[in-house]
Amino acid sequence: MSQLNSGPAISIRHALPDILRGIALGGICWANYPAFSLYVFQTHETIDSLPTAPIDHALDYFHFIFVDGKFYSLFSLLFGIGFSIMLSKWKSETSTGMGRFYRRAFILTLIGIAHLLLLWSGDILMLYGLLAMLLPFFRNISDKTLLRLAFVLILMPIVIDFAEEISKVRLSDPVMQLLIETAQKYHFQESDMADYLVKHNDYASILKNNQVGFFARWQGLIDSNRAFKVFGIFLLGLYAGRNNMHSHPQHFVPLFKRVRKYGFLIGFPFSIGMAFFELTRDNYNLLFHTVCYALSVVPMSLAYTATIALIFVRNPENKILNIFSWPGRMALTNYLMQTVFAISIFYGIGLGFGGKTGLVYVESIAVGVYLVQICYSRLWLTYFSFGPMEWIWRCLTYGRLFKIRKES
Repeated sequence: MSQLNSGPAISIRHALPDILRGIALGGICWANYPAFSLYVFQTHETIDSLPTAPIDHALDYFHFIFVDGKFYSLFSLLFGIGFSIMLSKWKSETSTGMGRFYRRAFILTLIGIAHLLLLWSGDILMLYGLLAMLLPFFRNISDKTLLRLAFVLILMPIVIDFAEEISKVRLSDPVMQLLIETAQKYHFQESDMADYLVKHNDYASILKNNQVGFFARWQGLIDSNRAFKVFGIFLLGLYAGRNNMHSHPQHFVPLFKRVRKYGFLIGFPFSIGMAFFELTRDNYNLLFHTVCYALSVVPMSLAYTATIALIFVRNPENKILNIFSWPGRMALTNYLMQTVFAISIFYGIGLGFGGKTGLVYVESIAVGVYLVQICYSRLWLTYFSFGPMEWIWRCLTYGRLFKIRKES
């Protein structure tokens, strides 16, 4: 997220992480808007009846091959890098530095919980904040051990899902029971997911939906073994950060070329397999899907990262590439604003376009929202040093106010 590497005074920012963060935001917007628009909750019959169905089906394959999971993985990698920078800066401050680190992670967790309960139940910040609190325990282990642990954690979902298939016991069963009880309390049916937020045009309905969605989110995180994946990528980010790959990418060109090559060689075929298992409705197999997901998402994400890093090294002043640094410097603000835009466009409390819009239009809206974010980020950063949420996060972390407006 933006400003992860900031100390008490405004420091010179490293351009590459900002660019990567901005690109990750665009991918996350593309990935999340089908859920925001309720498109993913429609029945197959409804989706097939849309006038845009042929194009939508092609976009579905594009989504699962090139987008799904890849950009939250990039975001996770950048979080790991950012937290590694903070750990490095604050390690000399012993208890004070660690206290500040945990306070920052705790504040992020609270922001995530507020986002989840008050705006959108698909939040990822809560999980990021919770997992970040584990990172200090890994700061002194060797690079080799760090990479091995990351590899094990990223592949752990395969082992867990295999065990669940054999035992017929799911780790999410207790949360599922809470979800059922909460849904019954609010008379909420599974079929309501398709249009509840469009039919109701009051904020109280969003809060009601999100209370049910809170447990649905935790069930989804557990069923997808998301914590293992995210923390494994955090460790990769910790490794990259403490080796200064973000600040001196020119020293790692051979490594980036290998990562790009093998990331695409491994990730692309398994991404095609994942798309097949997601979209071939009669042939879904949980274990095969998990294998394809584990061997597609992280390799492809790392390949994207390496490709962008190589382009940056070739020309750090690349004007097109540096455009992405603007939203990247305000990543927390922009992530939350994507939710605000989506509610305003798709929910009944706003324009009410959700539940009846083909995927091609949904993704066109996502692109439009991201372009708006690029523009207002550039305008905001002309006058201010931080995004508004970045500034709040920073002030709460240090327990004092910082100047937000740039000196004239």
